[in-house]
Amino acid sequence: MDERIIEHCRRLVAGKDKIRVLFVCLGNICRSPAADGVLKSIVASRGESERWEIDSAGTGGWHVGQLPDKRMRVHALRRGLTLDHICRQVHPSDFEDFDLIVAMDSDNEQNLRSMAPTLADRDKVVPMAAFIRMATRYDHIPDPYYEGAEGFELVLDLLEDACGNIAEIFSQERQAP
Repeated sequence: MDERIIEHCRRLVAGKDKIRVLFVCLGNICRSPAADGVLKSIVASRGESERWEIDSAGTGGWHVGQLPDKRMRVHALRRGLTLDHICRQVHPSDFEDFDLIVAMDSDNEQNLRSMAPTLADRDKVVPMAAFIRMATRYDHIPDPYYEGAEGFELVLDLLEDACGNIAEIFSQERQAP
């Protein structure tokens, strides 16, 4: 995990009653809706759903109105996750509506930073890889779209680790005196 980014994120949500997180990938059909589903499941299992607002979007608009990729839904369902998010594109109001905007890779991170209306909004954009604790050769969440089953499983493994760490970090933050 990147402690510098973690501290930055802690400052962004400090004193907030609700933690508002938007996950973003390119088309909003694989990685970001999976992260959305994983984090929602984790916070629900902790009894903390009311303290979180979690959503996902894509920087591109090709799949707006669709369900996530069927392959991602099948692999997620094998882990007990139902991905029923309706795909949408990032909107300028997302920068006002969310505390953290978490990009799955550097291309999406750069696109989000260029879309941000203000410098403060740019600061809300952080890489998902900053929250990964498990040993991996990845400095991003790879796009499984053109991969086989192993690509979807890898993405879910990385997202479960990163989202578990996000939940832990911000649960600790809320419990601190």
